[in-house]
Amino acid sequence: MEGLKVSDANLVVYIHPSKAGKVSQSILRELSTLLFKYNEIFDGVVLAYDVTIQNKNAKVLPGIYPCFGVKLKAKMLLFSPKPDMLLEGKVVKLGKESLHVIVLGFSSASIAEEDIREEFRYRIKHGEEVFASTSHKRHVIKVGSMIQFLVKRKKKRKDDRSEMHEHSTELLDDVGFSLKNEGRPKKSKRQRHAEQS
Repeated sequence: MEGLKVSDANLVVYIHPSKAGKVSQSILRELSTLLFKYNEIFDGVVLAYDVTIQNKNAKVLPGIYPCFGVKLKAKMLLFSPKPDMLLEGKVVKLGKESLHVIVLGFSSASIAEEDIREEFRYRIKHGEEVFASTSHKRHVIKVGSMIQFLVKRKKKRKDDRSEMHEHSTELLDDVGFSLKNEGRPKKSKRQRHAEQS
C-alpha cells in the first residue's frame, strides 16, 4: 500500500533534571506522544519509531525551567497519503451518498457517491445497504469489505484535535477519495462552493 514511508530524523529531546536517572524511559515517553497524531514537521502520522542516542553527554540548558537536551537519531515509520496514491481500507459505514473507510485501523476517509465508479449502484439487498456492480452480479461493496481507492485530495487540520475518538483518530480534517480510475474526479456542489470561498 502506498502512503507509508520511513524517514530518518535527527531529534533533540528535552528532559527535566529530575528525570536524569531514567533518561531512556523519559525519551521513550516523550517520543510516544508523537504516535498516531498528524505532525506537520514529518508531514504525516508517526506510526512507529526506532531510536538511538547519538551522544551520551547532554547539556543542561539554562532558563526558567532548566532541562537538558539529548540528541537522538530516529527512524520513523510515517503514514503520509498524497493525491493519486492508492490506499486500501475497510468499509465501516455505507449510505446512499457515501462510503466511510478506515485505513490502517486508525485513519478515517470518506468517498462521495459521485467518486464511486459508475458501474456501482446503491441498493438494499436482503436488508443490507450495498453498492452493487451492474456488470458483475456478485461484486458488491458492503460494510466489512476491503477496498482500494485513490486519494483525491487532503487538507491539513487547522487546529490540533488529535485525541483518540471512540473508534479511530482522524488523520485529516477533510479527506476526499475517489474509486474512479479515469480522468479527473467530479466535485460535489459543496466542494465547489468551498473552493470558491
